[in-house]
Amino acid sequence: MEHKERNKGGRPKKEATEKLKYRIAVKMATADYYRLLTKAHEAGISPSEYMRECFRNGHVKERLSEEHTGYIRQLCGMANNLNQLAHKANAEGFTEARWDCKVAVARIHEFLNKIGI
Repeated sequence: MEHKERNKGGRPKKEATEKLKYRIAVKMATADYYRLLTKAHEAGISPSEYMRECFRNGHVKERLSEEHTGYIRQLCGMANNLNQLAHKANAEGFTEARWDCKVAVARIHEFLNKIGI
């Protein structure tokens, strides 16, 4: 009988390339340090993660604000409504749902202009 390794559960171990095992000390002037803290706070990440992103990409991509998250949630709801209208149009005929579809598309277009996309 063969002995199989049993899955113990939990999070899988990180690969050697994923581990953060090196530490580098950087000396900064006070103004630079507070600039780093401010930029990291604006991006919504820790100062260490901000520095890693700068090193990897040359820039840091800001996380979505609560306002933008709300906009995305509203767009998802509008897309869901449009999908329901398309389903209704396929079931009942396109002439029945034509006006509802035009209104939904106009609202989505207006919303996209409002948020600047």
